[in-house]
Amino acid sequence: MTDAPTLYPTLVYGDAKAAIAQLEEAFGFRRSALYEGEDGTVLHAELTYGNGAVMLGSKKEGVFAEAMGKAGPAGVYVVVDDVDAHCARAREAGVEILMEPTDQDYGSRDYMARDLEGNVWSFGTYVPPLGP
Repeated sequence: MTDAPTLYPTLVYGDAKAAIAQLEEAFGFRRSALYEGEDGTVLHAELTYGNGAVMLGSKKEGVFAEAMGKAGPAGVYVVVDDVDAHCARAREAGVEILMEPTDQDYGSRDYMARDLEGNVWSFGTYVPPLGP
């Protein structure tokens, strides 16, 4: 196994292009792949942050879109070094902040935001321990 992540949150958006723009501008994600259909829909995109990534696409026909059709918004947690600066960037980009940067009892500093289509993004300093 490589050092690459083995878990990739996958989201679908009504306007995947707007979602990509917001994730890049407000949260600092970097686009690593973008595949579009002939009609301009996003068939598949990959955005990275640190050594993690999220995959997303446009809501469309197909097995995955059908399976996700009745799913609610998703929640994704991302580890960041400077929670306050990250939150300030998101706020400046017009993102809805659900929880201001807050020190948690378990030692993390976190904030929460909602993207354009209702998904909840949590950003914090807590790094979950991995392993057996």
